[in-house]
Amino acid sequence: MYNMLITAPQLQALQANGTPCAVLDCSFDLMKPELADGFFAGERIAGALPAHLDKNLSTHAPGEGVNAGRHPLPQRAAVAKWLGSLGLHNGMQIVVYDRNKSAYCGRLWWMLKWLGHDAVALLDGGLAAWKAAGGALASGPAPSPTPAEFAVKAALRQLLLTADVSAALGRPEQTIVDARAGARFRGEMEPLDPVAGHIPGALNRPFTENFTEDGCFKSPEALRAEWDQVLAGRTPSTVVHHCGSGVTAVPNLMAMEMAGLGTTALYAGSWSEWCNTPGLPCAKG
Repeated sequence: MYNMLITAPQLQALQANGTPCAVLDCSFDLMKPELADGFFAGERIAGALPAHLDKNLSTHAPGEGVNAGRHPLPQRAAVAKWLGSLGLHNGMQIVVYDRNKSAYCGRLWWMLKWLGHDAVALLDGGLAAWKAAGGALASGPAPSPTPAEFAVKAALRQLLLTADVSAALGRPEQTIVDARAGARFRGEMEPLDPVAGHIPGALNRPFTENFTEDGCFKSPEALRAEWDQVLAGRTPSTVVHHCGSGVTAVPNLMAMEMAGLGTTALYAGSWSEWCNTPGLPCAKG
Protein backbone atom coordinates (compact mmCIF):
# COMPACT_ATOMS: atom_id res chain seq x y z
CA MET A 1 0.00 0.00 0.00
CA TYR A 2 1.14 3.52 -0.83
CA ASN A 3 -0.23 6.09 1.58
CA MET A 4 1.90 9.19 0.95
CA LEU A 5 3.84 9.38 -2.33
CA ILE A 6 4.15 7.08 -5.32
CA THR A 7 6.60 7.44 -8.21
CA ALA A 8 5.67 7.02 -11.86
CA PRO A 9 7.55 3.68 -12.15
CA GLN A 10 5.83 2.42 -9.00
CA LEU A 11 2.43 3.31 -10.44
CA GLN A 12 3.33 1.61 -13.72
CA ALA A 13 4.28 -1.53 -11.78
CA LEU A 14 0.95 -1.51 -9.91
CA GLN A 15 -0.95 -1.27 -13.16
CA ALA A 16 1.14 -3.99 -14.76
CA ASN A 17 0.54 -6.50 -11.97
CA GLY A 18 -3.20 -5.91 -11.86
CA THR A 19 -3.45 -4.31 -8.43
CA PRO A 20 -6.91 -2.69 -8.01
CA CYS A 21 -5.99 0.93 -8.60
CA ALA A 22 -7.70 4.18 -9.55
CA VAL A 23 -5.96 7.32 -10.82
CA LEU A 24 -7.59 10.74 -10.51
CA ASP A 25 -6.53 13.87 -12.37
CA CYS A 26 -6.98 17.02 -10.26
CA SER A 27 -5.46 19.51 -12.71
CA PHE A 28 -6.88 23.00 -12.28
CA ASP A 29 -6.21 26.71 -12.69
CA LEU A 30 -7.35 28.82 -9.75
CA MET A 31 -7.48 32.00 -11.83
CA LYS A 32 -9.12 30.29 -14.82
CA PRO A 33 -11.33 27.44 -13.50
CA GLU A 34 -12.91 27.00 -16.93
CA LEU A 35 -9.66 25.44 -18.18
CA ALA A 36 -9.87 22.35 -15.95
CA ASP A 37 -12.10 20.27 -18.22
CA GLY A 38 -9.84 21.05 -21.16
CA PHE A 39 -6.76 19.93 -19.25
CA PHE A 40 -8.35 16.54 -18.67
CA ALA A 41 -9.70 16.12 -22.19
CA GLY A 42 -6.48 17.28 -23.82
CA GLU A 43 -3.96 15.01 -22.12
CA ARG A 44 -4.02 12.77 -19.08
CA ILE A 45 -2.70 9.51 -17.69
CA ALA A 46 -4.40 6.64 -19.52
CA GLY A 47 -7.34 5.41 -17.46
CA ALA A 48 -7.44 8.49 -15.23
CA LEU A 49 -10.72 9.88 -13.96
CA PRO A 50 -11.51 13.59 -13.51
CA ALA A 51 -11.57 15.29 -10.10
CA HIS A 52 -12.59 18.93 -10.51
CA LEU A 53 -11.76 21.29 -7.64
CA ASP A 54 -14.95 23.34 -7.97
CA LYS A 55 -17.34 20.56 -9.00
CA ASN A 56 -16.12 17.57 -6.97
CA LEU A 57 -13.62 18.61 -4.28
CA SER A 58 -15.72 21.47 -2.95
CA THR A 59 -19.39 22.40 -2.90
CA HIS A 60 -21.07 25.72 -3.54
CA ALA A 61 -24.64 24.58 -2.85
CA PRO A 62 -26.20 26.57 0.03
CA GLY A 63 -26.07 24.69 3.32
CA GLU A 64 -24.12 21.72 1.98
CA GLY A 65 -20.58 22.75 2.88
CA VAL A 66 -18.86 21.55 6.03
CA ASN A 67 -17.16 24.94 6.25
CA ALA A 68 -17.29 28.28 4.44
CA GLY A 69 -14.61 30.05 2.40
CA ARG A 70 -13.94 29.85 -1.32
CA HIS A 71 -13.75 26.04 -1.50
CA PRO A 72 -16.07 24.58 1.15
CA LEU A 73 -15.63 20.87 1.80
CA PRO A 74 -18.64 18.73 0.86
CA GLN A 75 -20.11 16.46 3.53
CA ARG A 76 -18.19 13.20 3.83
CA ALA A 77 -21.19 11.17 2.65
CA ALA A 78 -21.44 13.32 -0.49
CA VAL A 79 -17.77 12.76 -1.27
CA ALA A 80 -18.17 9.01 -0.81
CA LYS A 81 -21.17 9.00 -3.15
CA TRP A 82 -19.16 10.81 -5.82
CA LEU A 83 -16.23 8.40 -5.44
CA GLY A 84 -18.59 5.45 -5.76
CA SER A 85 -20.06 6.94 -8.94
CA LEU A 86 -16.54 6.81 -10.40
CA GLY A 87 -16.28 3.10 -9.62
CA LEU A 88 -14.01 3.54 -6.60
CA HIS A 89 -14.26 1.26 -3.57
CA ASN A 90 -12.41 0.85 -0.28
CA GLY A 91 -10.26 -2.01 -1.54
CA MET A 92 -8.45 0.14 -4.08
CA GLN A 93 -5.10 1.87 -4.14
CA ILE A 94 -5.96 5.43 -5.17
CA VAL A 95 -3.44 7.74 -6.83
CA VAL A 96 -3.97 11.49 -7.28
CA TYR A 97 -2.02 13.86 -9.48
CA ASP A 98 -2.15 17.16 -11.35
CA ARG A 99 -0.02 19.14 -13.79
CA ASN A 100 0.37 22.04 -11.35
CA LYS A 101 3.30 20.82 -9.24
CA SER A 102 0.87 19.19 -6.76
CA ALA A 103 -0.93 22.43 -5.94
CA TYR A 104 -4.38 20.81 -6.20
CA CYS A 105 -4.17 17.02 -5.96
CA GLY A 106 -3.17 17.17 -2.29
CA ARG A 107 -6.72 18.31 -1.60
CA LEU A 108 -8.12 14.96 -2.76
CA TRP A 109 -5.35 13.06 -0.93
CA TRP A 110 -6.42 14.76 2.29
CA MET A 111 -10.14 14.27 1.62
CA LEU A 112 -9.65 10.54 1.17
CA LYS A 113 -7.75 10.39 4.47
CA TRP A 114 -10.63 12.35 6.01
CA LEU A 115 -13.00 9.66 4.72
CA GLY A 116 -10.87 7.00 6.41
CA HIS A 117 -9.14 5.68 3.27
CA ASP A 118 -5.43 5.24 3.94
CA ALA A 119 -4.42 3.71 0.57
CA VAL A 120 -4.12 7.00 -1.28
CA ALA A 121 -0.87 8.39 -2.67
CA LEU A 122 0.17 11.50 -4.53
CA LEU A 123 2.04 10.92 -7.79
CA ASP A 124 5.36 12.62 -7.10
CA GLY A 125 6.14 15.03 -9.91
CA GLY A 126 2.64 14.75 -11.39
CA LEU A 127 1.89 14.44 -15.08
CA ALA A 128 5.38 15.64 -16.06
CA ALA A 129 6.99 12.77 -14.15
CA TRP A 130 4.58 10.30 -15.72
CA LYS A 131 5.45 11.50 -19.22
CA ALA A 132 9.17 11.45 -18.44
CA ALA A 133 8.80 7.80 -17.41
CA GLY A 134 7.11 6.95 -20.71
CA GLY A 135 3.71 6.39 -19.14
CA ALA A 136 0.68 5.83 -21.35
CA LEU A 137 -1.49 8.87 -22.08
CA ALA A 138 -5.08 9.38 -23.16
CA SER A 139 -7.30 12.22 -24.33
CA GLY A 140 -10.94 12.88 -25.08
CA PRO A 141 -14.06 12.52 -22.93
CA ALA A 142 -13.97 10.89 -19.52
CA PRO A 143 -14.68 7.14 -19.38
CA SER A 144 -17.99 5.86 -17.99
CA PRO A 145 -17.08 3.59 -15.07
CA THR A 146 -19.29 1.03 -13.38
CA PRO A 147 -20.51 2.48 -10.05
CA ALA A 148 -19.30 0.93 -6.82
CA GLU A 149 -19.79 1.36 -3.08
CA PHE A 150 -17.36 3.62 -1.22
CA ALA A 151 -17.88 3.50 2.54
CA VAL A 152 -17.04 6.29 4.96
CA LYS A 153 -14.82 5.20 7.86
CA ALA A 154 -13.24 6.89 10.87
CA ALA A 155 -11.31 9.99 9.79
CA LEU A 156 -7.53 9.59 9.57
CA ARG A 157 -6.78 13.33 9.52
CA GLN A 158 -8.13 16.17 11.65
CA LEU A 159 -10.33 18.95 10.31
CA LEU A 160 -10.65 22.17 12.30
CA LEU A 161 -13.33 24.79 11.83
CA THR A 162 -13.15 28.54 12.35
CA ALA A 163 -14.60 28.27 15.84
CA ASP A 164 -11.87 25.80 16.82
CA VAL A 165 -9.04 27.97 15.51
CA SER A 166 -10.38 31.23 16.92
CA ALA A 167 -10.96 29.65 20.35
CA ALA A 168 -7.29 28.65 20.59
CA LEU A 169 -5.87 31.81 19.00
CA GLY A 170 -2.72 32.94 20.78
CA ARG A 171 -2.49 29.88 22.99
CA PRO A 172 0.65 27.70 23.05
CA GLU A 173 -1.34 24.59 22.14
CA GLN A 174 -1.95 25.99 18.63
CA THR A 175 0.66 26.91 16.00
CA ILE A 176 -0.89 28.30 12.82
CA VAL A 177 1.08 27.88 9.59
CA ASP A 178 -0.03 29.80 6.49
CA ALA A 179 0.91 28.23 3.13
CA ARG A 180 0.33 31.31 0.96
CA ALA A 181 3.08 33.27 -0.78
CA GLY A 182 4.91 35.78 1.39
CA ALA A 183 3.40 38.87 -0.24
CA ARG A 184 -0.14 37.64 0.42
CA PHE A 185 0.72 36.59 3.96
CA ARG A 186 2.15 40.04 4.73
CA GLY A 187 -0.89 41.72 3.20
CA GLU A 188 1.04 43.47 0.45
CA MET A 189 -1.36 42.14 -2.17
CA GLU A 190 -4.49 39.98 -2.27
CA PRO A 191 -5.83 38.76 -5.62
CA LEU A 192 -8.65 36.53 -4.38
CA ASP A 193 -10.06 37.56 -1.00
CA PRO A 194 -11.63 40.86 0.16
CA VAL A 195 -9.15 41.44 2.99
CA ALA A 196 -5.36 41.30 2.79
CA GLY A 197 -3.21 39.97 5.63
CA HIS A 198 -3.04 36.93 7.86
CA ILE A 199 -4.31 35.36 11.07
CA PRO A 200 -2.50 37.02 14.00
CA GLY A 201 0.43 34.96 15.23
CA ALA A 202 0.58 32.72 12.16
CA LEU A 203 3.87 31.51 10.72
CA ASN A 204 4.46 31.60 6.97
CA ARG A 205 5.69 28.62 4.95
CA PRO A 206 4.77 28.98 1.25
CA PHE A 207 3.75 25.51 0.07
CA THR A 208 5.97 25.80 -3.00
CA GLU A 209 9.05 25.60 -0.77
CA ASN A 210 8.43 21.89 -0.19
CA PHE A 211 9.26 21.04 -3.80
CA THR A 212 12.30 20.81 -6.02
CA GLU A 213 12.31 22.58 -9.39
CA ASP A 214 10.87 19.51 -11.13
CA GLY A 215 7.81 19.51 -8.90
CA CYS A 216 8.82 16.55 -6.74
CA PHE A 217 8.86 16.78 -2.96
CA LYS A 218 12.24 17.46 -1.39
CA SER A 219 13.90 14.65 0.54
CA PRO A 220 12.65 13.87 4.06
CA GLU A 221 15.98 15.10 5.43
CA ALA A 222 15.74 18.45 3.64
CA LEU A 223 12.11 18.88 4.68
CA ARG A 224 12.97 18.10 8.30
CA ALA A 225 15.72 20.70 8.39
CA GLU A 226 13.50 23.36 6.83
CA TRP A 227 10.48 22.63 8.99
CA ASP A 228 12.57 22.61 12.15
CA GLN A 229 13.64 26.11 11.17
CA VAL A 230 10.05 27.20 10.49
CA LEU A 231 8.75 25.88 13.79
CA ALA A 232 11.71 27.19 15.79
CA GLY A 233 11.14 24.90 18.74
CA ARG A 234 7.34 24.84 18.66
CA THR A 235 5.74 21.45 19.19
CA PRO A 236 4.87 19.91 15.78
CA SER A 237 1.64 18.35 17.03
CA THR A 238 0.22 21.84 17.72
CA VAL A 239 0.39 22.85 14.06
CA VAL A 240 -2.76 23.85 12.17
CA HIS A 241 -2.31 24.35 8.42
CA HIS A 242 -4.19 26.81 6.28
CA CYS A 243 -3.87 28.80 3.06
CA GLY A 244 -6.37 30.84 1.05
CA SER A 245 -9.13 28.25 0.80
CA GLY A 246 -7.81 25.01 2.29
CA VAL A 247 -6.30 23.57 -0.89
CA THR A 248 -2.59 24.46 -1.10
CA ALA A 249 -2.13 24.03 2.65
CA VAL A 250 -2.06 20.26 2.14
CA PRO A 251 1.49 20.06 0.71
CA ASN A 252 2.69 21.65 3.96
CA LEU A 253 0.77 19.05 5.96
CA MET A 254 2.20 16.25 3.84
CA ALA A 255 5.73 17.66 4.05
CA MET A 256 5.61 17.61 7.83
CA GLU A 257 4.59 13.96 7.76
CA MET A 258 7.36 13.12 5.30
CA ALA A 259 9.79 14.92 7.59
CA GLY A 260 8.81 12.63 10.46
CA LEU A 261 6.97 15.34 12.38
CA GLY A 262 3.67 13.48 12.66
CA THR A 263 0.12 14.21 11.56
CA THR A 264 -1.25 17.72 11.92
CA ALA A 265 -4.59 19.48 11.51
CA LEU A 266 -6.09 21.32 8.54
CA TYR A 267 -8.16 24.48 8.84
CA ALA A 268 -10.05 24.07 5.59
CA GLY A 269 -11.93 27.36 5.72
CA SER A 270 -8.56 29.11 5.77
CA TRP A 271 -8.03 32.82 5.13
CA SER A 272 -11.05 33.12 2.82
CA GLU A 273 -13.38 32.13 5.65
CA TRP A 274 -11.44 33.82 8.45
CA CYS A 275 -11.31 37.26 6.83
CA ASN A 276 -15.04 37.10 6.01
CA THR A 277 -16.08 36.19 9.57
CA PRO A 278 -17.17 39.29 11.52
CA GLY A 279 -15.21 40.04 14.67
CA LEU A 280 -12.10 38.01 13.91
CA PRO A 281 -8.74 39.83 14.02
CA CYS A 282 -6.55 40.21 10.95
CA ALA A 283 -2.90 41.25 10.87
CA LYS A 284 -0.42 42.58 8.32
CA GLY A 285 3.33 42.60 8.06
